[in-house]
This record gives sequence, C-alpha cells and structure tokens, in this order.
Amino acid sequence: MVNRKELNPDAGPVAAFGVRLRSLREAREWTQERLAERLDYSSQHISAVETGRKPPTRRFSRDLDACFGLEGLADSFERAWGEIRHGNLLQGFPEYLRYEGRAVEIRLFEVGIIPGLLQAPGYAQALVNGAVHRGAITEEQGVERVEFLAERQAALVRPRPPMVTVVMDESCIRRPVGGREVMDAQLARLVEFAALPNTVLHIAPYDIGERRTFNRPVNLLTLPDCSLVSYVESQTQGHMERETTAVRPLLTAYHQLQAVSLAQAASVDMINEVRKGTP
Repeated sequence: MVNRKELNPDAGPVAAFGVRLRSLREAREWTQERLAERLDYSSQHISAVETGRKPPTRRFSRDLDACFGLEGLADSFERAWGEIRHGNLLQGFPEYLRYEGRAVEIRLFEVGIIPGLLQAPGYAQALVNGAVHRGAITEEQGVERVEFLAERQAALVRPRPPMVTVVMDESCIRRPVGGREVMDAQLARLVEFAALPNTVLHIAPYDIGERRTFNRPVNLLTLPDCSLVSYVESQTQGHMERETTAVRPLLTAYHQLQAVSLAQAASVDMINEVRKGTP
C-alpha cells in the first residue's frame, strides 16, 4: 500500500490505540474513507488517530465501540481512552482517584484556585478555556477535562457521603476567574458547601503569614479501614503516599493549619464580603 506508515504499538497508549483501530478496520476490509463515513468523521481524522498524530477523544472512542460492537466490553475503545487520559495526569493522581471515590473522610488544601471538587461548572469551564487559549490543551481535551471533573464530583454523592474538610488559602477566593457572574456563582457554591452536614470549610487568611503549613495543594484521605492516603502536587509532579509514617506528618500539619485558619462562620463571612466586592 502506498505511503502506508508502519505503526509501533509499544510506542505508548496512543500508538497502541491507533494500531488496534487499524487492525479492526482492516479486518473488516474497510478503508479509512469507509470508516469515516460510518462514524461521521473525516478520513484525515481516522488517519491521524491511527498513526498516533492525534489522541482519541471520549466521544470518538464511544463511536468506535458502537461501530465495532465493543460497547461495555473489557477491551472497549472507551476503556483504552480512559487509560490514555489517566496517562496524561500527573504521576500518582490516577491511583489517588481510585481511593478518593471510596474515602470516608477527605481533607483538602488549595492555593490560588478553588479545589476541583468544589468548582462550579462555569468556574471549571473558565479555567479550561484559559488552558485552551494558552495552547496547553486542545478544545476536545478541554471538554474531557470538564466531564472528568463532573465524574469526580458525582462520585461523592452517595447514601453515606464522606466527611469533606477544605482549607483554602485566601488567594482562592480573591483571584478572579471567568468574570463577575462566574465568580459570584462560584462563591455562592462555597457558601452552600459550608452549609452541608458533612462538610467543613476554612479560609487560611493572608495574615497567618509563616504559620501556613503548606505551600502547595495537599489531599489527605481516610479510607474505610482507617488507613491514610496522601497526594501532594506541584506544577509538574504529583506524589501519592500510603505509608502511614509518611502521611501522619502531613495530617499533623493539616491540623496545625486548621488551628490558625478562620472558623467556618468567619470563613463564610469573608466569602460573602468578597462576593459583595467582586470586581
């Protein structure tokens, strides 16, 4: 075949996805054009995914599963897409997520932005739009990021929800994101969150200065067997820890941070004051 590119499935999950797509397509003796017609995509899109020049999206993966009869199966394209998506997350975060969905207690600390689990849709979308505008992600990846966050938030809605304690640096509520309406809706959501029976919300004000015990996002989980999990993240790296001796110092530092942060009532008052003055 003219200009047929040899593919290497060992080059990575995106490459393996493309190799399998080509294999299934050719097994049915379909050209890229024929498959494109069945999926309502361009043949150029099919070629780009097969050769690993373009990562698959969730929608495309689901369409492939419907076309090839793989919906709901262990070897579905959607499952492969999920592995690719997790592969794009910082190290340790995919493993952390498996524990987050069954934790009985979640403790979060965040600097600069509202924690993902508390983000309102408009706020989350504004952050994604910014990343797309910078060229950090594609529009399709942006859609997937918003969907992924919604899945995380939905996983916490269960008959016996976890206890969720959140400490946010004051910068989280004062940094404008998405404009006045978006910020107003986000701050209103924080007030609603604080009123829930299974939540605690604290603002760590600027004036605590050097008493702020963390300088980067920290997630702490208590699992049903009372074991502890931590996940600490920087701009480019993430680290998950299950060793109790390593997690306990973080838990101690978290309690110390809570002690110097505003009480929940005072935190809600600050949020409402910021709402009134949202530029």
